Amino acid sequence: MSLQCGIVGLPNVGKSTLFNCLSNAKAQSANFPFCTIEPNVGVITVPDERLIKLGELCHPERGVIPTTVEIVDIAGLVKGASKGEGLGNKFLANIRETDAIIHVLRCFDDENVVHVDGSVNPVRDKEIIDAELQLKDLETVESRIQKCEKAAKAGGDKFAKLQLEVLVQYREALSQGKNARTVELENKEQEAAAKDLFLLTNKPVMYVCNVDESSAVTGNAYVEQVREAVKDEDAQVLVLAAKIESEIAELESYEERQMFLEEIGLQESGVNRLIKAAYALLKLRTFLTAGSDEVRAWTFREGMKAPQCAGVIHTDFERGFIRAEVIKYEDFVALGGEAQCRAAGKLGIEGKDYLVQDGDIMHFLFNV
Repeated sequence: MSLQCGIVGLPNVGKSTLFNCLSNAKAQSANFPFCTIEPNVGVITVPDERLIKLGELCHPERGVIPTTVEIVDIAGLVKGASKGEGLGNKFLANIRETDAIIHVLRCFDDENVVHVDGSVNPVRDKEIIDAELQLKDLETVESRIQKCEKAAKAGGDKFAKLQLEVLVQYREALSQGKNARTVELENKEQEAAAKDLFLLTNKPVMYVCNVDESSAVTGNAYVEQVREAVKDEDAQVLVLAAKIESEIAELESYEERQMFLEEIGLQESGVNRLIKAAYALLKLRTFLTAGSDEVRAWTFREGMKAPQCAGVIHTDFERGFIRAEVIKYEDFVALGGEAQCRAAGKLGIEGKDYLVQDGDIMHFLFNV
């Protein structure tokens, strides 16, 4: 399941430092792999403590295999990108291809790191990128409005009329300098009509506040300014210190990294928190398979049913789906394995309409 989060931000906000930390994320979760597909795309292991526990219980011959998420490092944006300034057109095209946005904001003072606009102001930085994306979205919306008006008048196209209603709402918001994601649509029909528009400012977003070491735990005034600025958006704010994260990534052992984190008052590295948050931002969930051969995490979209999840493993599993045997992770761990869960009546038999839950341990029966 190839879904991507794109890292965006102005030049010199710590975006590339953060991406480089993510590229060493294997160090945060044993020896799980990281690889580069293209120069700016990384396949990042999703940390999952449940896998460690299942590995200890099952002693799998082929080991433990985590799930992954793709992170894309997108070139820094400058004012005028919507009109082609800098790498504007490429930047916007790269964002359009991603499924969610990780927006890095500089929230630290350092006279040795030059800011592209001369001073540190994360809210202004956010607004610069927002404005460029909004202008591009406004172009898209205006163009689609003309097409929908023609279709609605000429052929009485009901979907065109519905989409036109949505487009008008988006145009109003974008014209006021608001992101498309701030628009509250009235019903599921409008939501379905909106999906076809692929607006840049309608993508789910997470704001990453890159702070100095002293603010890594508590945040700072810059972070509070960001929180206030995005309070009306359906967006998450995550605080981390990219400089510290780069130092953690260089440490050899898990024990050293944990000691480092404890010294600065953190329970978990910012990189781990970011990867997990990015996974959730994409509305991704994990089901598990556990046995003596291997323990493995599998990615599925929130709301998928048992046959669809079976298809994540192999298309034949979905095509010939009969039923799924499901054990809750908590029961598996508490009772000590599959056999004990069967004996205790904790193994459920589920059919085609079962909505798979995060952490379900699944075994699929199929016939093709």
